[in-house]
Amino acid sequence: MTDLDQVRPRYGTGSLADLMPSVLAVLGVPGAVDAIGLVPALDGVRRVALLLVDGLGLHNIPAAVPYAPTLADLAGRPEARQLTAGFPSTTPTSLVSLGTGATPGTHGVLGFRVNVPGTDRVLTHTHWRDEPDPREWQPVPTQFEAARAAGVTVSVSGRPEFAHSGLTVAANRGGDYRPASEVDDLAGQIIAGLTEGPAPTLSYGYFPDLDRNGHIFGVDSPQWRGSARDVDRLLELLVDRLPADGALLVTADHGQLNVPAAHRFDFDADPRLQAGVRVVAGEPRVRYLHTLPGAVDDVVAAWTAVLGEAAWVTTRAEAISAGWFGPMPERHLERVGDVVAICHDDYAVVAPHSENAIKAMLLAYHGSYTAVEMEIPLLVARGNVGGSV
Repeated sequence: MTDLDQVRPRYGTGSLADLMPSVLAVLGVPGAVDAIGLVPALDGVRRVALLLVDGLGLHNIPAAVPYAPTLADLAGRPEARQLTAGFPSTTPTSLVSLGTGATPGTHGVLGFRVNVPGTDRVLTHTHWRDEPDPREWQPVPTQFEAARAAGVTVSVSGRPEFAHSGLTVAANRGGDYRPASEVDDLAGQIIAGLTEGPAPTLSYGYFPDLDRNGHIFGVDSPQWRGSARDVDRLLELLVDRLPADGALLVTADHGQLNVPAAHRFDFDADPRLQAGVRVVAGEPRVRYLHTLPGAVDDVVAAWTAVLGEAAWVTTRAEAISAGWFGPMPERHLERVGDVVAICHDDYAVVAPHSENAIKAMLLAYHGSYTAVEMEIPLLVARGNVGGSV
């Protein structure tokens, strides 16, 4: 393993998991820890709107700026700062880290697709409903629950189809769900959650389209640029409607990068990669390999030989001891593969037959520890002077 373009999660000082506790500290929730220093910056704020734009990594913002003047303005303000995603840098893991204020190892949502221990089943967290039970699979109380218990009015706004999903229950339980499909609807629901009822209030919103169009059409494609325009309209609507005692925080779950065809290894077409592997999980940029008994060393050797400098191939124990997931209780250990392959640069390992074939046809991915994937923005606007800080 090399340190080239390897960004470590700043757990406890500046990761996505530290954001919501800091927001709760701003709102006066007892015991909330302001690890990222939001309290001085948001002095006097009693209403916080937090928007997560899926896929809007810090290094993706320059590509969006030509189509997003409001985003450009917020990104250029001195209050803007940088956080890191947790690891892996993927949506389910990040959404639960944000919602719980806990590191991935602690909350246990450890990737996009995770083997259910004791079975050959692979759980896709974005298609999860009620099996396994979200409150058992992810047992950590959420920051929304903590805020509500302290008297904060809490709401969550997002697509109607996400309202009762396993991922929403795992990440956002405790907030009143406000369904919204389009940009104007989402802005309206976020502002309603922010302004209706007595302060303090916390209104969280989730916008998925930039990430989706990046995956399907590629980062900086015409479709991606269209989503960047939608992000900008959403930001403009939110900034314009902030109350005097309100603030808008904008962040992301990860960045995203295009993966060329020549940099894709095909698990299903290479017997060397299949040998000794019982279940393949994870995602193209971070593979979790659950091995046959006694095959760990052979799988590490084979994947290292095939992937070479394209990935760091290691054991579960080494990946955990290196701190990538944060502290991990024993109950979550086997959700990580016996072998872990983390791709470097713009490489990926696809599995068009072992998992959904569409996943292998996407143009852009994320999940690994490069700066493009790991570094995310935290943008700030306040309502006391027309949205300027």
